[in-house]
Formats: sequence, C-alpha cells, structure tokens
Amino acid sequence: MTTATRKPVRRSRKAEQRAETLEQIYDAAEELFSQHGLHGVTLKDVATKVGVHHTLLNYYFDDKKALFDAVFARRAVVTSERRQRALDEYEAAVGDAVTVEGALHAFLDTDLDTYIEGGEGWQNYAKLGAQVSNTPEWGAELMDEHFDPLILRLIGLLKKALPEAAEEDLFWGYHFTTGALMLTLARTGRIDKLSDGLCRSDDFPAIKARMADFMAAGIREICSRSYTG
Repeated sequence: MTTATRKPVRRSRKAEQRAETLEQIYDAAEELFSQHGLHGVTLKDVATKVGVHHTLLNYYFDDKKALFDAVFARRAVVTSERRQRALDEYEAAVGDAVTVEGALHAFLDTDLDTYIEGGEGWQNYAKLGAQVSNTPEWGAELMDEHFDPLILRLIGLLKKALPEAAEEDLFWGYHFTTGALMLTLARTGRIDKLSDGLCRSDDFPAIKARMADFMAAGIREICSRSYTG
C-alpha cells in the first residue's frame, strides 16, 4: 500500500521537473531565436543559455526546427484563443451592429494587450512572430497552421460590417492591417530615429490607441471604391 501511494508521487515529480526544464528551454530558445533568427541559433547555444548539456535538447527535439516550432506554438495557441474569444464576445455584445472599428479593436487591442501585460517573454515572442510572418519558405506554413481560423473569423465580421464590399478588398484590408501589426511587433526602432524620439517602436499603448482606427478608415475607404474596369 505504501509503494502504491509513492509511485504516483515520483511520477508527478518527474513530470513537473520535465515541464520546468522544457519551459526553461523554451524561454531561452525564444529569446535567442527572437534576436538571431532560426538560422543564427544552434541547439548548443540554447543548451548553454539554459545551463544543460546539448544532448538533453537532442533528447527532447529531433532538430532545431522542431524546437523552433514548439517555441512558436507555445504562445501562438494562447494569442489565437484570446483573439477568437474577443471577437466572439464582441459579436455577442453588438449583434448585427458590427462595425469595422469594433472588429479591429477586438482583434488588434487584444493582441497588443497581451504584449503590454505579458512582459519580456511575450515581447520576445512578438519579435519571433514578425520573423515567422516574413519568412515564405517555412513561416507561412506556421502562420497558416496557427492563425487561419482566427483570420477568417475576422474577415467574417468585416463582411458583416460591410456587406456590400468586394470580398477581395476585405482581404486586402486584412493584409495591410497584419503588415502594420507585424512591423509593430518587430520593434525595429526605425520610427524612433525618424521621429527623433517623438515616437517609439516599443510604445505599444500608443500604437494600440491609434492602430485599429487608422486601419478601419483605410478598409472603409478601399471598400468604397471600384478597382475594376
């Protein structure tokens, strides 16, 4: 009976230790990948940062890309679920009175709040997301896997807000919106220099205050024009 009660405890401790180790690996890899990209980091670099032997990483992951994918997936599922929930709650609150601004605020503000409130780890992931979205050879596949349902949910709300709009214009509107979001997440520092410090690329609250309204105006404008004929 004593043995029967002890075995689950031992297994639980092992599971906890494994989970803690993996979190340390994910955090270290996320920081390194966000700074140097997939090709600028080795498994040995990650192991050194964590303080473990590199064979441990080979035990957990088949290769560096498998580690990168796991790092990306860890937070991708969180931000996707948060934004899906925000869009659902917004539609439930307004019914048929959906607006472009309302849909974009739910989509963009929720994501920006995650980076504002989430600390360094989430800001590292933000830079990682910007890299992935601009890497056609393998990044597009990751974005498709984790975010397609979310994006199509947003497009559905934009269609509800602008029922007469050409569908292609709504997709172009999303394309321009996500481009601005990814540039924001990259935090390149370009606007800091151009504005002589008046604006900062890491000032997510200032970006949140402006982005959805700016993008909504642009989407409404292109949807009001005809680009054929």
